[in-house]
Amino acid sequence: MFKKILIANRGEIALRIIRTCREMGIKSVAVYSKADADSLHVKFADEAVCIGPAPSNQSYLVMSNIIAAAEITNADAIHPGYGFLSENAKFSRICDEHNIKFIGASGDMIDRMGDKANAKTTMIEAGVPCVPGSEGTIETFEDCVKIAKETGYPVMLKASAGGGGKGMRAVWKPEDLKEAWDSARQESMAAFNNNEMYMEKLIEEPRHIEIQIIGDSNGKACHLSERDCSVQRRHQKLTEETPSPFMTDELRDKMGVAAIKAAEYIKYEGAGTVEFLVDKHRNFYFMEMNTRIQVEHPITEQVVDHDLIREQILVAAGVKISGKNYLPKLHAIECRINAEDPYNDFRPSPGVITTLHAPGGHGVRLDTHVYAGYMIPPNYDSMIAKLITTAQTREEAIAKMKRALDEFVIEGIKTTIPFHRQLMDDPAYVAGEYTTAFMDTFEMKKPSESTI
Repeated sequence: MFKKILIANRGEIALRIIRTCREMGIKSVAVYSKADADSLHVKFADEAVCIGPAPSNQSYLVMSNIIAAAEITNADAIHPGYGFLSENAKFSRICDEHNIKFIGASGDMIDRMGDKANAKTTMIEAGVPCVPGSEGTIETFEDCVKIAKETGYPVMLKASAGGGGKGMRAVWKPEDLKEAWDSARQESMAAFNNNEMYMEKLIEEPRHIEIQIIGDSNGKACHLSERDCSVQRRHQKLTEETPSPFMTDELRDKMGVAAIKAAEYIKYEGAGTVEFLVDKHRNFYFMEMNTRIQVEHPITEQVVDHDLIREQILVAAGVKISGKNYLPKLHAIECRINAEDPYNDFRPSPGVITTLHAPGGHGVRLDTHVYAGYMIPPNYDSMIAKLITTAQTREEAIAKMKRALDEFVIEGIKTTIPFHRQLMDDPAYVAGEYTTAFMDTFEMKKPSESTI
């Protein structure tokens, strides 16, 4: 087992990993930018190393600084969390070259699954259902026209190196294809320094449902059931739940088999998710694979009673998995609490938290790194907390979430707490009748001006 793990991340996920390390008797090393000197992950780690100024491209994304921090603290493993370098094949290989275990996928696995066009080709080879469209990247616009005609409109253009919704364009008719092709490639080049595109059939009324998997170093994988991530804004998830209200036992079995087939085909090691689009007829199609721990992993932990960070560490240390699949015993919902103003187009709201009262009680979990007096820097993702409720049924989990959101007080900045509170009363959400287009018609109701 590892003696010391460096966490190449910040905020709540860094604190989350530190907690598991402490429970396992493993020393932890935090790295931090100057903007994060007062963050809780710095205070709770056994050691902490400053790796640069506030901008992430001068700190959390500087591989040489992170490797140097690991070497001077004698860390024998690095956990990348999510985001930043967690799916960077070069960083995974650099760790290997320095005899530091990267707690995640190998560089080859990331290369195979990180590029969406390559991933689709690989999954077709593995026999996993894929959305009809181009086989690999599209060379020219003339090829794009031909493939769109063969696939049939509507189609979705996607950046091969994409993520977070960048470089994606829905095209409903042929005359709109050229403008979508040009703008998607331009956006992809600006965001990823790569303008390669691929195309898929646009799935109408889709749900975004992912399967959590764990694979060991012997090429064996198991799944820990699904998460429904369909409530999204600009392709960014807002809330997640498990089990999915759209799921059936038959569909879960089929999707679980497909996810394991995907993982074992590439001999995947570590925690990951195989993400699918599911249409209104419950046909499912491979979308992408995330070769890292997910933001929403706590809801899976709550319903199957397994610490996924611990599982990651064990697998990285060479421990074999049991091969058993896990089904949800309870219902869990996660609300991502962001420092954003939901009444002003979710505009970021950095600043000092003047007051914080955390909700509690049975079935309430709060993963966060913030506290009263904490300064939220403008340099990073706006998520500041994850509120998770767990209950016997979906109805009880929603009721518990309403109560927890009512208790959750954060002052000094704007947050998405009011959005989530309104969501929990939305008839379509309460009925479980939502798709990835849910936020297209959702409107925030202004708070009553008469309240004092």
